[in-house]
Amino acid sequence: AGIRDALTLAGAADREAAGRLAELTTAAARGWVSVPPAWRPGPGAGPAEVSRWWAGLSPAERRWLVGREPGRVGRLDGVPVTARDQANRLLLADRREELLARRIALSRPLPAAPFEVARRARLAGVEAALRGLDGLAERLAAPGAPRAYLLGLDPAGDGRAVVALGNPDRAGAVLTYVPGMTSDLADAPAELGRAARVLQRCDAIGPGAETAAVLWLDYDAPDRLTEAAGARQAEDAGPALHRFQEGLRATHEGPPARQTVLGHSYGSVVVGTAARDHGLGADALVFVGSPGVGVDHATELRMPAGQVWAATAPDDVIRLARPPDELARRTLLAGTPLGPALAALDPHAGRLWFGADPSGPGFGGRRFPSAPHGHTGYWDPDNPALDGMARIVLGG
Repeated sequence: AGIRDALTLAGAADREAAGRLAELTTAAARGWVSVPPAWRPGPGAGPAEVSRWWAGLSPAERRWLVGREPGRVGRLDGVPVTARDQANRLLLADRREELLARRIALSRPLPAAPFEVARRARLAGVEAALRGLDGLAERLAAPGAPRAYLLGLDPAGDGRAVVALGNPDRAGAVLTYVPGMTSDLADAPAELGRAARVLQRCDAIGPGAETAAVLWLDYDAPDRLTEAAGARQAEDAGPALHRFQEGLRATHEGPPARQTVLGHSYGSVVVGTAARDHGLGADALVFVGSPGVGVDHATELRMPAGQVWAATAPDDVIRLARPPDELARRTLLAGTPLGPALAALDPHAGRLWFGADPSGPGFGGRRFPSAPHGHTGYWDPDNPALDGMARIVLGG
């Protein structure tokens, strides 16, 4: 198995090196002259159009864009992963400087107590974001496999990041993981660790298979329960997630990869609403610890039959996320003698805050098991849910 894995890694490295050498050879023949492209796609261009545009550029034009316009190239869905990674790595130091400037601006105490409390909270958030960015930078610099690719980074607000482990343009199976409430730049290294654990389990189950996992934290995740009670932030994220998945399809080399999109907690609301409203171009959707995904039945997600999966741990508190009207009714019945009996006969027992429970028998999806590991333990090594996620990614 170790030899097979080494040969797979060597083959992937050879292919990537050959592609870069081909560009260098062409560039050398042209005298290493970098020139700006004559035309760029407009802001409304889709990933397929962007991919065709990029494919039509000369190596010199691509080098010019990566070096002179890294902010544009780094966020363009439809540009190959390696080019986006190069562009975003060029921006990494600038992004850190932006956070350092914010920290300096927030370092001076304020005389009024309410403003001082807010200042300290904002300063703590910036310092946490800096630690998160430094953690990502450390992973990006790590020499071992799988190689990390930086596909997006924005320190504004709570911060956003898109990081791939393994090259999605060449992998036969690709996971996109969307985390949930309170996720931000400070949490990015830990969330990337969850994606890595699925990837490691994929390697153990299917040795020799080339897989990649992407942390997609390119939306404003709710910070508080009052925000998480609404679907607005999930709906706002839908177009970007749709476009990202379309970009993975457009830039993939060789036969189409098996694309799986996984949402945890509020991230499952993001994935569900994106699939419902825009389509995701995925081969499978996975929901873990979900409060509902914005639909009442799996068929509303526009997915192939049998490719919507869900797991909810028996002790996950998300099971208590009932619709407001049901919570009010249960509160009224709680003090009555018939309360427990009526609750047991409740015809809406399978409904959660954002619709039907995707792990419920009436949803029309497929369930896989999870041990009692609470709301965040789906990635624990001894939880069968981790095996379940990996097998779905591999298509087994």
